Amino acid sequence: MTYPHLGIFSDWVEEARKKGPLYPIATPGPETQARVREVLGFCNGPELPIDAKVEDRWEQDGLIGEEVTWWVGYGPRTHAWLFKPIDTVGALPGILALHDHGGFKYYGKEKIADGREPPEPFIVKFRDGYGGRAYANALAKEGFAVLVHDAFLWGSRKFPVETIPEEIRSLLPAAEHGWQRGDLAPQEVIDYNFLAAHHEHLVEKYCNLLGTTMAGMVSHEDRIALNYLISRSEVNTERIGCIGLSGGGNRAALLQATYDRLKAAVIVGLMSTYEGLLDRYIMPHTWMFFPHGWARYGDWPDLAACRAPSPLLVQYDLEDELFTVKGMQDAHKRLADHYQSVGHPEGYTGEFYPGPHKFDLEMQHSAFAWLKRWLYQE
Repeated sequence: MTYPHLGIFSDWVEEARKKGPLYPIATPGPETQARVREVLGFCNGPELPIDAKVEDRWEQDGLIGEEVTWWVGYGPRTHAWLFKPIDTVGALPGILALHDHGGFKYYGKEKIADGREPPEPFIVKFRDGYGGRAYANALAKEGFAVLVHDAFLWGSRKFPVETIPEEIRSLLPAAEHGWQRGDLAPQEVIDYNFLAAHHEHLVEKYCNLLGTTMAGMVSHEDRIALNYLISRSEVNTERIGCIGLSGGGNRAALLQATYDRLKAAVIVGLMSTYEGLLDRYIMPHTWMFFPHGWARYGDWPDLAACRAPSPLLVQYDLEDELFTVKGMQDAHKRLADHYQSVGHPEGYTGEFYPGPHKFDLEMQHSAFAWLKRWLYQE
C-alpha cells in the first residue's frame, strides 16, 4: 500500500508492524487506566489550584459570571470564567467546557464563552463552527455551573512571543495564516497563531525531555481546573462532566480516561482509530492526539473507554475533513464493543451528523440533553 505522505517510505508502516503490535485492543479497567497515566506523565501527586481568587463578578443575560484565576505551580496564572444561572437554587451539576485547538492559541476560553465584554468580531467569525454562539454560556442557561479556562499554551497560559526561538520567528514573513488570512483578526493575533503552530513541536520536545507529553500537560491542568470546579459551594461534586469540540474533544477524552470523579463526558469531532489516520490525516492534528508511546499499548478509542462504563457521548461529523469515515465508524464500533464488554452498552452513545468539522446547534441541543439525562438523573 502506498501512503501519499510517505511515498517511497510507505513500506515503513509494515516494517513497524513486524517490530511489535500497533494499536492492540486495550480493554477497559484499572490496568489500562494505569498505562494511560504512565504514558501521559504529570499524573501523580496533588492536582490542586494554588491561590485561587475571584477577580471580577457580573450579571448578564440571565447568568452570573465570574473571572477566576489560580496558579498551577509554574508559568503565569490561569484565567477562567465561571457561569451559573442567576436564579440558582441548591447545588448544580458542574461542567468543564473545553475550548478547541483550532490553530488559534492567542485566545482560549474566549473562543467558546462570552465574558463581561462582548466578543471581538474575529471571535464571532471563529464561532461559525459552533452555530454562531458561545456554547458555554448557552450550556450554563440549561442549569449547569460551567467553568471555562485557558489550557496550557492558550490565552493566559500561552508562551510570550519573545520566548519563541528566533529560528521560528524568522519564518513569519513567509507565513500563510490559514483561516485568518484576509479575515478580521488583528495582525498580532494572526502572527502569534502562526508562530504557536510551529512552536508546538518544540514544546513536545521539552515535554519528552521532562518525562511527560503535551497531552499529559494539558490534561494535568484540566484536572486542576476540575478540582477548582468541585471546590465551589454551588457545585454538586457527585455530578461533574466535561464537553469539547476538536482539541476540546481531545481534552475531554483525556479527562474521561484520567479523572475518576468525572460522571459524563462529551467528545465532539475528535474520534477515530489511529489506523484510520494513516497517513494524510496525521498532519492536521495536534500532538495532544498522539501521546508518545500509546500506540504500542492501545488505540485512541481504547483510551477514551478505559473507564467504561463511565457515560460517554461521541458526536461524529460525516464530512469531517480531519478524519476518514471508516476511521470514525471503526472507532464507534470499538467504543461500543468496550462498553458491551463491561455489561453496560447504554453507557456509550455515538451520534453521526452530516457536514464538516463542527459543533452546530443541533449537535449542541443533543449534547446538552444527554448531559442533563446523566447528570440530573437520581
